[in-house]
Amino acid sequence: MPAPDPAERYIRLAHAIDAHAEGYIDGYGGPAEWADRTKRDPAKLRAEAGALLDAVSEVQDPARRTFLTVQVRAMQTMTRLLAGEAIPYADEVRGLYDIDPVRTRAAELEAALSALDAALPGSGPLEAREEALRARVAVPKDDLLRVAAPILTELRRRTRERFGLPEGEDFSIGLVQDKPWSGYNWPLGNLQSRIDLNTDLPVLLPALPDLLAHEGYPGHHTEHATKEQRLVRGRGWHEHSIQLINAPECVVSEGVATNALRALMEEGEVEAWLTGELAGVAGLDPDDVRAYLAASRARDGLRGVSGTAALMLHGDGAPEREVLDFLMRFGAAPEARARQSLRFISQPTFRAYIFTYSVGGDLVKGWLERGGTPAFARLLQEPLTPGDLRAARA
Repeated sequence: MPAPDPAERYIRLAHAIDAHAEGYIDGYGGPAEWADRTKRDPAKLRAEAGALLDAVSEVQDPARRTFLTVQVRAMQTMTRLLAGEAIPYADEVRGLYDIDPVRTRAAELEAALSALDAALPGSGPLEAREEALRARVAVPKDDLLRVAAPILTELRRRTRERFGLPEGEDFSIGLVQDKPWSGYNWPLGNLQSRIDLNTDLPVLLPALPDLLAHEGYPGHHTEHATKEQRLVRGRGWHEHSIQLINAPECVVSEGVATNALRALMEEGEVEAWLTGELAGVAGLDPDDVRAYLAASRARDGLRGVSGTAALMLHGDGAPEREVLDFLMRFGAAPEARARQSLRFISQPTFRAYIFTYSVGGDLVKGWLERGGTPAFARLLQEPLTPGDLRAARA
């Protein structure tokens, strides 16, 4: 007799954890009767996770078994945290996401800061010059959805041609405020999503194609809808009808989203689009857009600033003021933007999540360099794990 399917137990346990840590479930589109958020003692939840891990070992399909194994191990870590166990921060990151946190060396940050200083036009303090340039390429809030529309149309067309899209997929897009992130995709099930763009800080035209690719086509929305179509509807693997925020699947998902625009367009093509058609749509000076893109390439060496700040805050026990000063200096940011970053890495839901962007982005970038378009398609279609991506790199 085949072993019982573990998906229902997996989904019920996820909802029980979410009852203690709201936001643990990022999206759910499965049976309503499995969505029981009745609070249970964290010790009991930890025992349930252990029993579920044993059950998962009986799953026949190796890819499905591997995915469920790393996900349930992360659930075990989550139940330990809910029970009040003190877990060192680096071990928390490893336990939840199956990756090692990465600290960027000060010498690398100093070199990247010097490169950014050289790339920015004008003279005077670096932060002031960058803020002035950002202001010249910002899209007015009231104009944001109009400017986004042709970008989404082109991204969707290319995604459909290159990777395919499930029939009936769609998402809504809206503007929000008072959030710790710049954009967010909320999976709703039934091949639908909601994308929110945060307008607490100005949204910049040069960053808009990447943001919309990240959240929409061929990023988060495309991945979730494709896996729902292929894995849930096609194979009956209902664990993919739920998305957990503190689990290894996020490393792959953020890696996909971080590389989404690159999967559709070469860098030169993106620059030509931004400085041509899109600058015209937004009514911006192409030279300002070009200057910002040059500065962005120099800024790439500062990608590790937020993760290093999180290690300072949660691993080293550095005071918030020291971490804020670090974010302002190496993020070349005014206090308002630095506080937005500090707010993100301070929240329980996201304090370890920050590494999914950098580590996940690097893992997927390496995967794509080896496999190209077919490799990206696999990421959209298959239940790959961080371990799968590491093994391919070895």
